[in-house]
Amino acid sequence: MFKRLTFLLAALALAAAMGCSSQQARTADSSRPAGQVAGFKIGIMTGTVSQNEEEFRAGQQLAARYGDRIKHVTYPDNFMQEQETVIAQLVGLAADPAVKVIVVGQAIPGTIAGARKIREQRPDILIGFVEPHEDPAMVNEAADIAVQPDQLERGRTIIAEAAAMGAKRLIHYSFPRHMSQELLARRRDIMKEACAEKGLDFQFVTAPDPMAEGGLPATQQFVLEDVPREVKKYGPQTAFFSTNCGMQDPLIRSVLANGGYVPEQCCPSPTHGYPTALGIAVPPDKAGDIAYINSENRRIIAEHNMTGHFGTWIAPESMVAIRAVTNLLVDAVEKKVDYKDQATVQKYLADEAGAAVKISKYDEKQGNQYLFLLDHIVY
Repeated sequence: MFKRLTFLLAALALAAAMGCSSQQARTADSSRPAGQVAGFKIGIMTGTVSQNEEEFRAGQQLAARYGDRIKHVTYPDNFMQEQETVIAQLVGLAADPAVKVIVVGQAIPGTIAGARKIREQRPDILIGFVEPHEDPAMVNEAADIAVQPDQLERGRTIIAEAAAMGAKRLIHYSFPRHMSQELLARRRDIMKEACAEKGLDFQFVTAPDPMAEGGLPATQQFVLEDVPREVKKYGPQTAFFSTNCGMQDPLIRSVLANGGYVPEQCCPSPTHGYPTALGIAVPPDKAGDIAYINSENRRIIAEHNMTGHFGTWIAPESMVAIRAVTNLLVDAVEKKVDYKDQATVQKYLADEAGAAVKISKYDEKQGNQYLFLLDHIVY
């Protein structure tokens, strides 16, 4: 997964100065000026800007909010081959006795092993996972709370969105590593069922794994070359979906040029793939302004006569989740809230999204894993 969102480099550095509306993501200083609450420290682990820049910038936004209480580290780009480094980064955060909260987004393989080692020495630390990749049953044991988009429900909503756009088939790009993840594999199966129910043809296409030989460039080149092949083969009423963040830029770019539909990205967000694919330069006075970015996405897509062919969520889901889980666990340590209460979790997500959030538990009988949905928009 993972793709650089270069436009955010300057934009989110200024996010602390911006406000939000019902269609804007919460910014770094929206509720807690840095240094307002003294005390314990907060560990954050995200990917690098070359993995998924939104997650990295969420860490920076939290640093702007909490000041030097934040300890922000990153996991290696080649995390599948460097899981010992993943574990070491997490354990290193917990080595500071002042750290009382650790949040990981995305919670890539190795995160559970790191959390287990932390539990052995620091059972007092509250641990939050955002978009965990590992087995849900093991996530239940390792994390105090885990949050991710409702991948199972998205199996139906993405197909409904594609059908509403006018698509007659769906091309699903992925690779074995992602299909070994339970929720992603189950979502694929639900998508196939939903396509059959709505009369859409479902086609699974295996793409190169960006963690394999050739890396992300090979994956992106495959998408750029395969989209026009699929459109030529099946026609312009073909929708595309990919499980990999790094595919979003070339996927959007190629559909814009060759026809088809992108009903939603793997990590739905107005800033995930769209600005770089569309060549949007965000001026300083619009930094962090999601409403502006939505309007620019819509404008440029219209200029290409492709209105109605692209969709996403109203706010960046990974930023919303990382900030919300961090704020929730900080307040839980301070005895202000119960992080196990579903209505409280929903409120913290809605506060960061600046909009209503639908939320459900992955397992109603046990565990503390939540699945959420934000409203969908079409460009």
